[in-house]
Amino acid sequence: MKKNKILIVEDDLDTSDMLRVYFEAQGYEVLTAAWGSDALEICQKTLPDLIIQDIRLPDIDGYEICRRLRDNLRTSQIPFIFLTEKREREDKIAGLKLGAVDYITKPFDVQELRLRVRNALRRVGYESLVNPITGLPSGRLVEEQLELLLEKSEWAILSISVNELEAFNEAYGFVAGDDVLRAVGLILNNAVEEVGTLEDFVGHPGGASFIMITVPAKVEELRDKGVTRLMRAINYFYPIRDRELAQGLVEESSEDEKLVPLMSISVSIVANKDASFTKVQQIREALTKAKQVNYQPS
Repeated sequence: MKKNKILIVEDDLDTSDMLRVYFEAQGYEVLTAAWGSDALEICQKTLPDLIIQDIRLPDIDGYEICRRLRDNLRTSQIPFIFLTEKREREDKIAGLKLGAVDYITKPFDVQELRLRVRNALRRVGYESLVNPITGLPSGRLVEEQLELLLEKSEWAILSISVNELEAFNEAYGFVAGDDVLRAVGLILNNAVEEVGTLEDFVGHPGGASFIMITVPAKVEELRDKGVTRLMRAINYFYPIRDRELAQGLVEESSEDEKLVPLMSISVSIVANKDASFTKVQQIREALTKAKQVNYQPS
């Protein structure tokens, strides 16, 4: 089993050694750094699962280390626990604003610190299983659902993709694009709650792709309800003028007006009655090859 990796950034060597020995005894892999620059270098070479960070260091302070790691895509998701002598409310708020998951003042109870580390790692582990935008199952949770299908007697998968989302993001920004993805997730979930079964599953593997797992008897009803609501919802994300331009209802009035293509929805269906599946990879290949039906907003 892979050990969680903790980086301890602490210039007090006695404290650093005590924490290293303690957490190694708890089954963690522990890295240490006494200087902020060393901590940044370590994070570029090997990503820790969590950082226990003192704020006062000989070269750069802990806040700056956190800022630099947050600005780097590769290290931006590493959780921080600040461990410091600073007790002022403003100091704590400054750390939490940078995205620290916890803030502990010295002197500290090492047992309490251990529990806070454990809880932080558990939260990170859970968050890695769901899509951060929609909150829908992602990654390993989707993989597990596909593996369960190999043991079921009948099943069907709806693969739903949002087309032209990239163009939408360029025109209106990624915040608006995230709102679209959240709306799609809610609509698919609501469709399952209304006409699906208790065992149906809605997942968001990533990007603009979603999946719904159900039984063959429900797949067409779920598709129709989901698509109808998605087509209606998509229109509301565009200003009226832009929507009319895209639909050819009005003509461009100036060179500054830019035609933004409307998003559409592509749906494909794979069921175990269509072929014999013994591996998850075969299901994935079938989803890739399945005929896609494109739905345009009216």
